[in-house]
Amino acid sequence: MGGVTSSMAAKFAFFPPSPPAYKLITDDATGLLLLDPFPHRENVEVLKLPTRRGTEIVAVYVRYPMASSTLLYSHGNAADIGQMYDLLLELSIHLRLNIMGYDYSGYGQSTGKPSEQNTYADIEAAYKCLEESYGAKQEEIILYGQSVGSGPTLDLAVRLPRLRAVVLHSPILSGLRVMYPNIDKIPLVKCPVLIIHGTSDEVVDCSHGKQLWELCEEKYEPLWLKGGNHCDLELFPEYIRHLRKFVSTVEKSPSQRISSRKSVDRPEHSRKSTDCFEVPRKSTDRREKPRRSTDKSEKLKIHEYKFNHNDKLAKVRLSVEQMERSRRSVEYHEKSRRSIDQQLERARKSVDWLDRIRAEFPHDISELNL
Repeated sequence: MGGVTSSMAAKFAFFPPSPPAYKLITDDATGLLLLDPFPHRENVEVLKLPTRRGTEIVAVYVRYPMASSTLLYSHGNAADIGQMYDLLLELSIHLRLNIMGYDYSGYGQSTGKPSEQNTYADIEAAYKCLEESYGAKQEEIILYGQSVGSGPTLDLAVRLPRLRAVVLHSPILSGLRVMYPNIDKIPLVKCPVLIIHGTSDEVVDCSHGKQLWELCEEKYEPLWLKGGNHCDLELFPEYIRHLRKFVSTVEKSPSQRISSRKSVDRPEHSRKSTDCFEVPRKSTDRREKPRRSTDKSEKLKIHEYKFNHNDKLAKVRLSVEQMERSRRSVEYHEKSRRSIDQQLERARKSVDWLDRIRAEFPHDISELNL
């Protein structure tokens, strides 16, 4: 009966985009797998990975020069890696780490059908690839699960006691009470856990994230994004800033983390949105081949992210330098305005003083010709 219930729940729980947001092609000249319509990039590899349940999933690996962490990203329900491709590239740049994203069985160009058990096998295949093909160690890996992706993320996390960290983005307590019992698994996770949730989430209520955070063994300062919905949290300035702070913290040794960690009851003050992105460091890896000219001037822009059947979200176009100049200009004009206001106020007081003198001593003032 339990298997039948789970099967019925799967029909309601999984919504792979149809048609998929990408095609899988093989380059005739190089034999490399490519995601169509995206251009080939030297730091991106497209893979097909076999799973223990007999399916074959598509994965994308994004390499960042001299990265010390690797993030394994499990996406949300109504998305595939075609829709998430630009976001994976941007996160790699902003967070300065390697990233692997993958499609669940039955999603995108992955074979098979989506199910809870298949997603567990899917993330295992992706993790195995990181270890065996890219030499990533358990202590260097951060698991990131969005929405439904929180299920396979936590299932793998409880079996990896030396993980660097876990990020849960709009996570679920459990799916329809018969799938992904995250509420039972999260107390067993031994590494730092960051939870991000929008307070206006209409798909998975923010209470899910808050209850999971209460159950974490090693809590990290959570991020409750006021007004955030289910698929727009990446557009909030606090999102990337808080993620970067988290990654920086967990990349320190445990003793350093303890000494520098702030109380979770004292969230940092929000900065202006113009502070949220910084220019990526240039590669210091001299062994790496020079990038093509199209990659040389890579500025930190937010690309179009497509969520829930190609919904287009806003772009952020200003560079950090432009925003900083704008901020300084505003501060300069603000100081000038204050100075002028002060001078006008002193002049006004002087006029008021003369008016009072004239009112009290009209004859004396006329004699002085004031």
